[in-house]
Amino acid sequence: MGFSAAITNKFRCWSFYAFACYRGTGGRARYVAEDWSEVHLDLPLSRRTRNYVGTIFGGSMYSAVDPIYMVMLIRRLGKDYIVWDKSASIQFKKPGRETLHARFVVADEELAAIRAALETQRSIDRTYLIELKDSSGTACATVEKLIYIRKR
Repeated sequence: MGFSAAITNKFRCWSFYAFACYRGTGGRARYVAEDWSEVHLDLPLSRRTRNYVGTIFGGSMYSAVDPIYMVMLIRRLGKDYIVWDKSASIQFKKPGRETLHARFVVADEELAAIRAALETQRSIDRTYLIELKDSSGTACATVEKLIYIRKR
């Protein structure tokens, strides 16, 4: 990644922090693809995210990943579509004792499938799975997001 690309990526990462509610999550966007097709996120164990027993608070885990797929789909689909979070669930697998990492991907094939489905349906729901992993690649939590999408 060249210097100007790194600066542009940094600006896209910082765009999440324009919203005070996201700044409070403790999540940190590390990489945002130019076309918003991929986002990498870190959630450090810190004073802000630590719970009573010294591990990452489950609320921090969820809130750090909550808006990402919705924002990615809004950016990728454009103004002709309405995108809303519809529901979510979280499964805690093991305590987060260090920085956790998450990767979000909305491939071109996914966009094509959404657009094709909306040619014959008024609205659709899409499910996305996010794993918050430690440095060894072990999932500490799995979040399932249900996203509502329709044409304007």
